[in-house]
Amino acid sequence: MTQDLIRFGFHDFLNAQPLLVPLKRLASQAGCEMVVGSPAEIADQLAQGSLDLGMIPSIEFLKSADRYELLPAVSIASRGVVGTVLLICNKPVKQVRTLALDERSRTSVALLMLLLGEVWPSETIVRPAEPDIETMLKENDAALIIGDQALHAKKYSQGRTVFDLSQAWYEQTGKTFVHAVVAVPQETVLDSRIRETVKEAKRQGKTNLSLLAKSLAPEHNLSEKACETYLRENIIYDLGEEELEGLVHFRDLCVEKGLLKIKHPIRFS
Repeated sequence: MTQDLIRFGFHDFLNAQPLLVPLKRLASQAGCEMVVGSPAEIADQLAQGSLDLGMIPSIEFLKSADRYELLPAVSIASRGVVGTVLLICNKPVKQVRTLALDERSRTSVALLMLLLGEVWPSETIVRPAEPDIETMLKENDAALIIGDQALHAKKYSQGRTVFDLSQAWYEQTGKTFVHAVVAVPQETVLDSRIRETVKEAKRQGKTNLSLLAKSLAPEHNLSEKACETYLRENIIYDLGEEELEGLVHFRDLCVEKGLLKIKHPIRFS
């Protein structure tokens, strides 16, 4: 690796693959090195300065929007059912007293607290856990599970209550929910090649969703149809007016509920 390569962090869940797969192919010609990990890992690496830009949970961007800027036009978002941010309860939600959190995406934890935090008393035990649904539910009243593991949560749903948090957000607010954005530290200087490469990667990914689903389905233990439906219908890859409106509303509610300390303005790189 040469010193002048831009280190671009990206989470590696299925929902990111239509962006990540073409980015991996196009990165070198734009002077980028792709670094993959969980959303929380990428957020931590970006905060520590070991990455030059990264796709991170939206709550992590909002916490540091005084020193981060948004890369325009791209996000991971949903409008209604998403299927990969789920709260699964062994008992009625108001009776939950132990809650296991999959903390690989801190945005999902913040969303859960916004939607249901006031339902539970202060003595409710909330603890991080490895993303193993069976173990989480064996040891707790409820579990927040995200990402690829949530795609296979149906077999755990019998006799339990399942909340799709993206759907609940849309029903309560009527707005798009932005799960992750590309954050650029102010000290990072991006040339036009990188911006154009991200746009081209998004174009290629959205154009080739059927082929991507065919190649990705086996490793995620999904049918091609289920994989394509998820990528095409459940996930939004843009960051347009509706997505930005949803992000701002999420920020404002997080400040109102004490999940964010300051309402930083959102700036674009």
